[in-house]
Amino acid sequence: MRNPIRYGSVCSGIEAASVAWHCLGWQPAWFAEIEKFPSAVLAYRWPDITNLGDMTKLAPAIRAGKIEAPDVLAGGTPCQAFSVAGLRNGLADERGQLTLAFVELVNAIDEKRREQGKSPVIVVWENVPGVFSSKDNAFGCFLAGLAGESCALESPGKRWANAGYVLGPERVIAWRVLDAQFFGVAQRRRRVFVVASARTDIDPAKILFECDGLRRVNPPTRKTPVPVCLTARGAGSLDDRETYIVTPDRRIRHLMPLENERQMGFTDNYTLTQWREKKLSDCPDGPRYKAIGNSMAVPVMRWIGSRIQGALHG
Repeated sequence: MRNPIRYGSVCSGIEAASVAWHCLGWQPAWFAEIEKFPSAVLAYRWPDITNLGDMTKLAPAIRAGKIEAPDVLAGGTPCQAFSVAGLRNGLADERGQLTLAFVELVNAIDEKRREQGKSPVIVVWENVPGVFSSKDNAFGCFLAGLAGESCALESPGKRWANAGYVLGPERVIAWRVLDAQFFGVAQRRRRVFVVASARTDIDPAKILFECDGLRRVNPPTRKTPVPVCLTARGAGSLDDRETYIVTPDRRIRHLMPLENERQMGFTDNYTLTQWREKKLSDCPDGPRYKAIGNSMAVPVMRWIGSRIQGALHG
């Protein structure tokens, strides 16, 4: 009997990775989330898993053997530094710098696993496509860090392509933009997914790419109303169009948190949690909207997990 795959999750949010990978038999080793409401969701939904908090403190703890060096590391470091909806300060933004802290954590895990005689970690990272056009070449810096290069990699064109592959001295890296609407959820949500590892028995390109294309549902047609990408901005004005839907009778209606959860692939009321000593039924909508908008699409993460599992187990 094979040992289950164990993973660590940073910038965990409400743990789309755990929801996605539970059915694969994977086990979370630890989470790392600092925001209060997502942390409350984690404590409520995953009470037996330790939330280690600040991800920047994990690398020394891994090297010291204080926390587990897992088989897989997943994370969606904050996208606000790269999003077109933000200031796009890239690595100058402390949230963007967490991307480099993520690389340091990957290195620490590999060092510890090497000491333990284990295979290197498999990395799964997610972010917005805006990272491709960051003015400080944040994506090139990130790729270089993972690959083990001494200076930032440069894109061959004006911006990084939507899919690519790097064979570096330390790790092999593949990336691809995937849209959640092709994985069975009713929203357009394009995100960059990176898979990387120093393992020699798997190829990240074969995890993210398929010769005959994705076997997925067709995108929604323009004949039916389709919600667009959810954001973490919550319920603001009509200009915040991502939180509204046009009904078949042409009315504009605000999406409820339960509908947002469904659009991301979560079970109904997944984010309905005990919050600030209130009753479960009194959980406010605002933090739920933000937490859901900051999360990953569960079906996309499940697909990536199943591809990793297939690569490892044949």
